[in-house]
Amino acid sequence: MGAIYLVRHGQASFGAADYDVLSELGRAQAGHAGRELRRRAVEATHARCGTLSRQRATAELALAEAAPGLAASADVRWNEYDHVDIAAHHGGGAAQNSADPRAYQHALEHALAAWIEAGAAGGCAETWPDFLARVRAVLAELVAELGKGEQAVVFTSGGVIATLCGDLLGDAAGGLLSLNRVAVNAGVSKVVTGRSGTTLLSFNEHGHFDGAAAGLLTYR
Repeated sequence: MGAIYLVRHGQASFGAADYDVLSELGRAQAGHAGRELRRRAVEATHARCGTLSRQRATAELALAEAAPGLAASADVRWNEYDHVDIAAHHGGGAAQNSADPRAYQHALEHALAAWIEAGAAGGCAETWPDFLARVRAVLAELVAELGKGEQAVVFTSGGVIATLCGDLLGDAAGGLLSLNRVAVNAGVSKVVTGRSGTTLLSFNEHGHFDGAAAGLLTYR
């Protein structure tokens, strides 16, 4: 049986001019996630990440701890949905505001629901059906590459992970809307593959942020 560990990126720079940069806390989270993978004795033979800066940096910092010498191959299909484009078309142009992140999250969730509802008729550069098709395809491709008993680690984003986990449970849209809001930075979800297919084993594990590491726990 093979295994794929889906790791959400560390905290990005919410409200800053360039969101797509790990904060200092995000860098610490990434390294801590790598140490957690090492503690679990994950022996990854495959490593992947998206092309976004926050994803690539998380991969570099985590793999330095978990599997020195293993580099993540970047693939745009692991990238997050375009929250700016979705907010522009379905959320009245709501922008990140570091002074009121809850209000932005609320507006984004409504925009995501409208994006899903619009389907292929949505005005975004990437519609919901397009997004769903690409994340399904990149996961299926990785599953096909895994040999018997091999493990892979993927550094991606909350929306991708929530969508895939929801899809494996039979409701991709519900997964994005319900699971994404509780995904923690540098949380770990585990998917296993075998004769019976691809199965979600765990979602959003974050016990590595308990106890002395509780100060590293963030959701946004």
